[in-house]
Amino acid sequence: MVQLSDHGSLLRARGGGAERVTPLELFFDLVYVFAVTQLSHRLLEDLGVRGALETLLLLVVVWSAWVGTAWITNWFDPDRLPVCLMLVAVMLASLFMSVAIPDAFGQRGLMFALAYVAIQVGRTAFVLIALGGTHQLRRNFQRVLSWYVASGALWIMGGLLEGEARYVLWGLALSVDFCGPVAGFWTPSLGRTRTGEWTIEGGHFAERCRLFVIIALGESLLVTGTTFGKIEASTITVSAFVVAFLGSVALWLIYFSRGTEAASGIISSSEDPGRLARSAYTYFHIPVIAGIIAFAAADELTVAHPGDPGPPASVALILGGTALFLAGHAFFKWAVFGVLSFSHMVAIAVLAVLVPLGFAILTLALSGAACLIVVGLAVWDILAHG
Repeated sequence: MVQLSDHGSLLRARGGGAERVTPLELFFDLVYVFAVTQLSHRLLEDLGVRGALETLLLLVVVWSAWVGTAWITNWFDPDRLPVCLMLVAVMLASLFMSVAIPDAFGQRGLMFALAYVAIQVGRTAFVLIALGGTHQLRRNFQRVLSWYVASGALWIMGGLLEGEARYVLWGLALSVDFCGPVAGFWTPSLGRTRTGEWTIEGGHFAERCRLFVIIALGESLLVTGTTFGKIEASTITVSAFVVAFLGSVALWLIYFSRGTEAASGIISSSEDPGRLARSAYTYFHIPVIAGIIAFAAADELTVAHPGDPGPPASVALILGGTALFLAGHAFFKWAVFGVLSFSHMVAIAVLAVLVPLGFAILTLALSGAACLIVVGLAVWDILAHG
């Protein structure tokens, strides 16, 4: 029987090649398919500024829970029974968290908070037990656990309260969670963690994040197909359906370009892969995922109401969601390659120019214009990379 303290048997063997993504990790991601769907539907149900900000906060929490687990499975082997059981427990907590998303700022706030804290604190506690008392990563995870316990208290207090108090406490809690890596999880008497200590395998980590992007893009296609299936087919609705589909394809081409593929090798060969992964994936993938979710919501509005003039919500989702995705991808490439993409900046500028026009033209026309921009950018990047 494998003991948790036998950390040598639970850690992935570093054989010099890229670590594979295991079937359990793919199964784990299914819960987050549901989470992304919940976020997309929640955004559509409340398209005001308040609703958008609430959805963004919930997205960041969902991403934090998922990406934190991706860091852990980069070190620990999911094929080992104790790690497998830990992932199954995190899946269950993630499912509770996902179920609570629609009413997280209402009656299910405490459920959402408790599930999230259980994921972060429970997973980190498992790691400390699994590492034993001598492994070099132990001090790092002691610091991480301290930060998660501190933020967890804020999450739970916020779940117990209502109204503005919940917003304040959850905002503080989220700040603690996302300032932790930047601060090196500095903790009194334990000091600060250096990113050089985060000895990750870059290929595996990049592949995990690529799979989450696929999840988000899949939600976009699901929304498009489901919406089109509920309405009468006509020239304008079919056109809207095709435009929405082509937009998703273009986002896929942009993200999975050769430059993004090369990022995996750069992180793998870096002297400080932890620093690159923290910036490129933990932080800069948030706007990428947020942009795709907004894009999915825009697709539903476009397919359902293609002939209507663009209301503020449609304009914000179509242009803002696309710009958010492109900005996140540009910063991702900047973090890895050290160069801010000129093509992405041009595309974002053109989207900004379209904002006043968006209120005067049909939703389909605006969506078509945004689609042409991302298709053009995808072609530009393909030609630039040969």
